[in-house]
Parts: sequence; C-alpha cells; structure tokens
Amino acid sequence: MTTHRILGIGDNTVDTYVSSRTQYPGGNAVNVAVLARRLGAVTAYMGCLGDDEGGELVRGALRAEGVDISHARTRHGANARAFVSHDDGDRHFLGSHPGVRAQYQFTDADFDYIGEFHLAHTSVYSDLAPVLPRLAASVPLLSFDYSNRWNTALLANTLPNVGIAFLSGADLDDIGCERLLETCIGKGASRAIVTRGSRGAMGTDGQRIYPQPVLAAKVVDTLGAGDGFISAFLVAHLDGLPMPDCMRAGATFAAEVCGWRGGFGHGQPWDGDGGPPRSLQ
Repeated sequence: MTTHRILGIGDNTVDTYVSSRTQYPGGNAVNVAVLARRLGAVTAYMGCLGDDEGGELVRGALRAEGVDISHARTRHGANARAFVSHDDGDRHFLGSHPGVRAQYQFTDADFDYIGEFHLAHTSVYSDLAPVLPRLAASVPLLSFDYSNRWNTALLANTLPNVGIAFLSGADLDDIGCERLLETCIGKGASRAIVTRGSRGAMGTDGQRIYPQPVLAAKVVDTLGAGDGFISAFLVAHLDGLPMPDCMRAGATFAAEVCGWRGGFGHGQPWDGDGGPPRSLQ
C-alpha cells in the first residue's frame, strides 16, 4: 500500500490555557499534520513560526512528532497565540494574537514541493486566499476547514478550489445542515462534512447524506477533537474507504483526541507574557 503524504499548510498557534497557565502547540494545519502522522501518514507542515518561545514550542513539538518542517518559515516576531478558558473540559476562546502567521512569501519552489503530496490541508484561519487557486492546482487534493467562519461569499470564492470541505454547524438543524452540504457540492467540492459538536456530524459525497453520531469518549479536553475528526477522515478517504466508513473513522479518532490535553499534548508552563487583555482573563 502506498503511504499517504499529507501536508498541513497555513495556520499554527500556541493554545494558551489561561486558568492553568499552560500552553500547547496547535492550530488546525499543525494539528492535522501531527494527527495524520499518528495515524500512519507521512506528513509535513508549511507555515510561519515566530522566533520566540511560542514558535519554539510549536517547532519542537512538530519535530518530536516526526512531522517534516523543512519548508516551514521562521519569522522575526511573536508566534500566533490563542487564549482559552475551560468549563468541565469544554473550551471557550477568549481572543488571539495573529503574530507572524501569515508572512509566507511563497516561491515557485514551494509550489513544486507542495506537489509532492497526495493531499494538502488548510483552513479559514490561514490567510491563504491570494494563493488558494495555485495551491489547489499544485496538489491532487485540497481539503479546507471553514470552522464556523463560513458565509455565502467565502464559500462561493473558495469552493471551486476545494475537494473536501469541513464546516462547523453546531447551531444548525438537520435541514440547515443538508442545505449547507448541498451548497458545498454545488459550488465545487466533491465531499462536504458539517460537524455539530455533541450532535455528531453530517456529510455528503454528492450522492446522499450520511449522519454520524458522536461516539462515547472519556472527555479530558475537547480542544482538537474536530481536527482529529478531519485527520482520520482524510486518511480513510485516501485509503479509498466509502463515505460512511470515513465518517466513522473521524468520529472514532475525535473521541480519542478528547482524552488528552491540548490538540496533541506537549504542554509547557506559561508565564503570562503576551497574555490577553485583563478584561478577558
């Protein structure tokens, strides 16, 4: 069997747990690169890391997880950082600093490198809109996480370049999810999945809609669970599994990810430097 090659490209962050004063490496593109690696894929991360403590935390964790960072950039300045509070294991985002996250400066050689992968994954937080068409043209398959930031204009502008679309729709009822999935397929995606928190997920391959319930989990921390779903879904899809099996693989791994802290561990103490405004603490 061919080993799948998956590139996480774009956003990274340091997830900073304010109450416990602990920081974890994270960000959607980073999490997918790491979690797909844990599932057996060969993975890499391409993005911009700061030359501060936060950047070194993310960089060191990626190395420790066996993710190729030969094409990641180190930029002078603060790494992106998100501030998080928790309530019985569920996370609430308090705010963020973008840092050097979007200082890419792509070259032709970068797109040649991107073309060495079977799939590239990015997100709405990656600020890659200017190069998204070329990114999509460089790789056989592009997946994109819209999180809960999707809107009509964004979907219309990006979906023609996206093969697999992931969206958050915790507030949507079943009919709303179905309409959103149909919109994604109609605008160009070949697969679309809406995750709905405790109500599970719904997905489509353009032929029918498949529901996927949440599976039992011992919840320690829900941060990263959605990225776990994405990672396992993508690996299963590259394995050639049918849509229902991809959905179940995603739900199974999401439940596992809920059992550890941070997106994939590697927590370190945080001294409070560069913290959120006092009103958010």
